[in-house]
Amino acid sequence: MRGLMMDSQLTVDKLLDRAAALYGRREIVSRRPDRSLHRYTVADFVDRSWRLAAALQRLGVRPGERVGTLAWNHYQHLEAYFAVPSIGAVLHTLNLRLHADDLAYIINHGGDRVLLVDATLLPLLEQVRERIDVERVVVMRQRAPGRHPATAEVAASADSGDGADSGDGASAGEGASGDENAGGESEVRGGDTDDLDYEELLASVTADDVCRPRLDEYAAAAMCFTSGTTGLPKGVVYSHRSTVLHSLALGLAELFAIRERSVFLPVVPMFHVNAWGAPYACVLVGAKQVFPGKHLDAASLCELFAGERVTMTAGVPTIWLDVLDHLDRNPGRYDLSAMETMLVGGAAAPPAMIRAFEQRHGLQVIHAWGMTETSPLGTVSRLSPETDELSDEDKLAVRAKQGRMAPLVEVRARNEEGIVPWDGSTMGELEVRGPWIANAYYDTEQGSENFTDDGWFRTGDIVTIDPLGYIRIEDRAKDLIKSGGEWISSIALENALMGHPKIAEAAVIAMPHERWIERPLAVVVPVAGESVTLAEVRAWLEPHFARWWLPDALEIVDAIPRTSTGKFKKTVLRERFRDRRLD
Repeated sequence: MRGLMMDSQLTVDKLLDRAAALYGRREIVSRRPDRSLHRYTVADFVDRSWRLAAALQRLGVRPGERVGTLAWNHYQHLEAYFAVPSIGAVLHTLNLRLHADDLAYIINHGGDRVLLVDATLLPLLEQVRERIDVERVVVMRQRAPGRHPATAEVAASADSGDGADSGDGASAGEGASGDENAGGESEVRGGDTDDLDYEELLASVTADDVCRPRLDEYAAAAMCFTSGTTGLPKGVVYSHRSTVLHSLALGLAELFAIRERSVFLPVVPMFHVNAWGAPYACVLVGAKQVFPGKHLDAASLCELFAGERVTMTAGVPTIWLDVLDHLDRNPGRYDLSAMETMLVGGAAAPPAMIRAFEQRHGLQVIHAWGMTETSPLGTVSRLSPETDELSDEDKLAVRAKQGRMAPLVEVRARNEEGIVPWDGSTMGELEVRGPWIANAYYDTEQGSENFTDDGWFRTGDIVTIDPLGYIRIEDRAKDLIKSGGEWISSIALENALMGHPKIAEAAVIAMPHERWIERPLAVVVPVAGESVTLAEVRAWLEPHFARWWLPDALEIVDAIPRTSTGKFKKTVLRERFRDRRLD
């Protein structure tokens, strides 16, 4: 017997329709390259999204074809998030921090027909333009303070200040941009004369010009490639259905708790894993969105947090370590009393950082875990009622774990002996499945071993799961250190080291050892003006770890290399110290 329910497709265009009906006056704020602020309303955003959809159709983009974006976090990128899938095409966000070779490979392998490119990123495009096969390039410029053709008519309706293009008056000298393209768009040169202008394209059509196709919820909506840390980057294709379900999950109180009253600033980039799905969820529930553009330094972020009364933000630990240092050096400068949640993911957050934000600045850090293959939400670490009786220190230990699985996501861990028990101590590789988990990579056999015969995705993370279901990542499979047949967690050592008052950053890698096969080498960045010795490092760690876990050697570096997504790049460290033997 079948249920007597309507067959209502879960598709991205319905998020736009809901936003237009309920949240038209809500504000969306973006920082431009020149640091001024662009403001407009959700009503403006919806109108412009449909204009973009119509313009792409006029360019010949058909359902199933890919539209690539090479852009920072801002309002035009948000418009593409919704316009592209709403005409049945596939949004393909391009990681601008990848090597040019990988970028060219991703554009060609993804089959992008049209590229939407920030004007500030044209020099990056020029590095690959001769190697890619795309039909049209559309350049997104964010001019200030003048009106754009497509926004002039809606400026008067903007909910904030003087309309769609008001600036915040911030001085260009207030903080560095924190990226390799720090200049304003007026400084950018290059670009093909056949490139189209984004604003002129939108001005040439109206929202009524779009032809809305009948969408299938199982059709592709977006595509994102992995960072390529193991082999070539691999494509993950998100469906309309997975995107809508993931957006609904982000609003749950025990997960991200994004709601209509939220003011969300995603530091995590829109060019990687859809900014953790937050832009879709914010449009679904009507939350105000604040986009930092390319200005990701701690000072610029804190200015936006305070000035826009941000309640929620999300980023990787390296970003929050910089923000913590900036707040510590500028006590009382920023009013962050509106901030409810700082989401951290992408790598394990040191407990010392979580404690420091809370004790020194009254800010709550919430740990989450996910991957490109999981859309990315997999787990969130919020305290359950069963933890109420724990001491503050024990609660911190729980919060430092990656958390419990999101509703509809199933988890298990497996080692050589089979599925491991949820005892908090037995380690195994984490496997997951659910409605927003990938079941294959796009158009490649590479990585097929990551998918089990019974329908689970093998994450490569080595974890323990405690009796309450809290997952703790002990290490990546490739980063575990096997000393004399026993495993050492590099993550556990790194988190402890970053609690040392003299250490700003730390990474631990395996080095060959004649007797023990592998032993840990600690690579640290000291706090400015400080120095640290191996004896100090071992003394700091000794109360918390078995003696055979302690690093045998120490290397002092100016900076630890990071991947395109902000994680420590241990492959570079292994290559740098490959001749170092710990005998």
